[in-house]
Amino acid sequence: MILRVAQSFLLALQNIRANFFHTILSVLGIVIGVAALVSILSLIDGMEEFAKQQISTTTNLNMISVDAELYKRVNAITIRKDSVTFLQHSDFEKIQSNLSRPATCYMFVREARELTIADDTIKAAGYTTAVVGLEADTVLAGRTLDQADSTNPVGVVTESLARIFTGAAGVQNIVGKKIKLADRELTIIGVIRLQHAQGPELFFPFTLLATEAIKSSPPKLIVEATNVEDVVLLKEEVKVYLDKKFSGQHDFKITTNELRIEQATKGIKLFRIIMGLIVGISVIVGGVGVMNVLLISVTERTAEIGIRKAVGANRRDIILLFLSESITVSAFGSLLGLILGTLFTMAAIPIVKAITKVPFQAAYTFNTFLIISFIAVLVGIIFGTYPAIRASRLDPVEAIRHE
Repeated sequence: MILRVAQSFLLALQNIRANFFHTILSVLGIVIGVAALVSILSLIDGMEEFAKQQISTTTNLNMISVDAELYKRVNAITIRKDSVTFLQHSDFEKIQSNLSRPATCYMFVREARELTIADDTIKAAGYTTAVVGLEADTVLAGRTLDQADSTNPVGVVTESLARIFTGAAGVQNIVGKKIKLADRELTIIGVIRLQHAQGPELFFPFTLLATEAIKSSPPKLIVEATNVEDVVLLKEEVKVYLDKKFSGQHDFKITTNELRIEQATKGIKLFRIIMGLIVGISVIVGGVGVMNVLLISVTERTAEIGIRKAVGANRRDIILLFLSESITVSAFGSLLGLILGTLFTMAAIPIVKAITKVPFQAAYTFNTFLIISFIAVLVGIIFGTYPAIRASRLDPVEAIRHE
């Protein structure tokens, strides 16, 4: 069987070579359709990669956020809940110790307030953040908070807040000074730099917050997985702890930023399908051209078909011969379209970059080449079936008399 198929494809190649220019003109529709499809798919794959890259650079995909739901909707009106479940310092320690994968955890309560350096008239608006598990990207002066500071009235400030208070004197000059926070004074022990800073900010130990303050403004827990593939597992472990601690009766919302990737992927997938269907019309037109080539071939080779059937070829042999030729012609047109589409994309990308000023690249994935191969075979089978069946039904005697 394999030998018969191979012989059929060799005969198909001979017939294509004998009518080369005729074949080229007939498969022009497939060439254009496949070229357009390759260009669209490669550009869309490039758009998907660019979107993921942009989301990854602006969003921490390793982050798991646990927030208390403060509001509920009643009669289409949003109102604050009378009582809210919230996390405490002990919950933070238990969640951190129970995680089975490497991760960084911190919990905080952030508010916007007016801050004043003690014995000074300089005031500044900034964020005050009660935090546990703070990790600074860079310590510019002094030191950052550690576990030993849990009960000490100390704090660290971001570089931007330090510059507001010290001006040109240098951020290190704020270390040792006291800053007023409500009815409390905190000693500044360090200046830090954070990659994702909210703005001017003061950090102090979470344990300095009163229980009533925590109830009125519940803390937010952040778990940053070391490896992005552990996010799903860590999210489930946090959920299990919360369900166990509060017997399933809690209002915490656990979210991850992978949703943004999923949303972008769905939108691009929809765009890919729609554009694929539109471009697919050109491929169908090309398939009609293939059928036209084969119908002409059946007419021109009627005597040959009769002779083949007279010397023992059955209907299956004739069908296989013309289907092989149809698939070969489609594959040939798809190959030309693949080359043309790739060259077009390579020429179009510099123009896109010049106009949009965006570092965008087309992406040639294995799926694109797999789709093109599938289309070549499918078009060959669909549009070659009718000519093949027509050829197989010819009467050998009448076919030989045709000339």
